[in-house]
Parts: sequence; structure tokens; C-alpha cells
Amino acid sequence: MDDPKGVTICGRTVPFPKSISPQARAFLASLVGPDGLPLNAMPQPAPDDLEGWAKSKETAGKFMTDLSSALSPHLRSSVESIEVAGVRVHLATPADPFPDDRAYLDIHGGGLVHGEGEFCRTGARRVADQHGVSCYAVDYRMPPEHPYPAPLDDCVAVYRELLNQYAPENIIIGGASAGGNLAAAAVLRARDEGLPLPAAVILLTPELDLTETGDSFETNQLVDVMLPRPLMNANLLYAAGHDLADPYLSPLFGDFSAGFPPTFLQAGTRDLFLSNAVRMHRALLRAGMPVELHIFEGMPHGGFGGSTVEDLELSCELQRFVRAHWGATPQSG
Repeated sequence: MDDPKGVTICGRTVPFPKSISPQARAFLASLVGPDGLPLNAMPQPAPDDLEGWAKSKETAGKFMTDLSSALSPHLRSSVESIEVAGVRVHLATPADPFPDDRAYLDIHGGGLVHGEGEFCRTGARRVADQHGVSCYAVDYRMPPEHPYPAPLDDCVAVYRELLNQYAPENIIIGGASAGGNLAAAAVLRARDEGLPLPAAVILLTPELDLTETGDSFETNQLVDVMLPRPLMNANLLYAAGHDLADPYLSPLFGDFSAGFPPTFLQAGTRDLFLSNAVRMHRALLRAGMPVELHIFEGMPHGGFGGSTVEDLELSCELQRFVRAHWGATPQSG
């Protein structure tokens, strides 16, 4: 299959949809091998295989560093690495800043195990460019050396410190994938600790349910060419024996009736985490919290690479949402 037309599952080909842009179809095809399977459909190490995780982190780290290097020449914001509340943070400053009394707290993805360093720094610059505000990207500690609750502790500590510099209604917290997990969990814990809520939360293809009980964990396996298989081994590594259904580990199961900020949720019809976004949307609606859900046709986990018409449409929706919520009064219970 030199020019893949779809993903092959048990002898059946699931074609790339004609309902998406040619650039999006080309992106999907680029992630499928000659055998019709996603290129990164490899099994994860067992939770206790520390040598295996070291190799996995090395491989993923190289891929993410290469990706960051390719993106960096196109970014305009500057970035410096600082320490905030004892946590390493990458502070990106836009070339054409919006009012400097506003801040975006970004929490990187990477399956709760990857994404540190240059990938996190580049993510800060992308957000600063997109929204024209200072972006604080948390380079949180990760397993195997630092499992839960260390990563969440770092995110909450940085948010608490930012509240000394910015009004809560001028802070927006966002995260993609595993970053969406930590963003939502950090808001829940900050609320439970009596801290004021931020103006809004952005959760992009979020990993909100570490128990992986949603429908799309079955229906979108291998169909999602970016995230073909569940991440249970990584979830168990991260949880370090704690209950995966705890709301600070799986924010989907949180009590939102006590208050939660206006939320932007995004996923795609081919996203392994689609059920996470759909179920979170319903949970927030049931609690009476303001929420938007954006599902993109044919989109896998993480989007179509960043430059398709679908990706640009998502970017415009994010800019609209962020600008609408700067200065908004946080929701309270």
C-alpha cells in the first residue's frame, strides 16, 4: 500500500473521508504505513518496566524535539525559562502583546509521561503568538521519577503564584491531551483549596478519563492514526497505585456543581479521546456550567498537523473564545 487510502483493521479498510480537506486527508495518509496500520501503533512498556519507559521517553523526546525545531522558525514570540513557585516554567512573550495584565497558563501534553523541555517551550511560544499574551508553560515533573501527585502539585503551585500577579478573571488555563487532564484537575483542586477560579479553561482533545471507559476507546482504536491505542500502561505509571477514577486523576468524574469556569472542549470524530470531550460536555451542562463543544470531522487526536483549513478554523474559534472571556467573572458554586 504505497499510497494508503485508509486504515486497515482486521482486513477491512476504513477510508479517509472525502468530507475533509485534501490537506487533512494527506496528513492522515502520512501517518499510515504500507501495512495499512498507523505508524505509531506500538505497545507501551508495562507500568513497572522502567528500562522500557526510559527508551520510550528517549524516542518520544527526539520526535518532539524535532517537531519543535521545525516549528520554531515560524514563531515570533520570545521565550525564557524561569522558576515559579519552585517549578520550571517557560515564559513566552509575544512580539505584539495584548494588555500585559493578562496571562495564559499552558499545560503541555504527552501522555503524562512525555513533552518536557523544548516541546513545552515551543508550546508556550505558539500560545503567545496565537493570543497575544504572556504564556506561562508548566514544565511539570513526570513519571517514572515523579508520578502523581507531583505533576498536579506543580501545576497548582504555578497557578497559585500567578494569582499574586494577575487577577483570576485575567488568567486562562489551557491544555491539550494530557495537558487537558492536568488543566481540569488543577482547576478542581484549586477550587477545593479555596483559590479563585480562572476566567476560562481550554481543553483540547483532553485525556479526562484515565479509566478509559468511554465508547471511543473501542470504536476509534487504530482509526485514530495519531493516537491509535489506549494509554492504560502510562495511566497506571502516572497514578502510582492511586484510584484512576479519583477526580484529580480523571477530572471527568469531578463535582462541577461546586463551580467550574467557562470551558472550551474540542475533539474529532476519529479521536481516541472523543468520548472524553463528549462526556465532559454533558457533565458540565448537567451542573449548569457554561461550556462549548467543538467536534471536527475526520480529525484524529491533536488535529491535522496545524496548517489545514480545519486547524485554522479551530485556531479562530480559540481566539474568539479567549477574547470573549478575558475579564469575565469566574463561575462559583
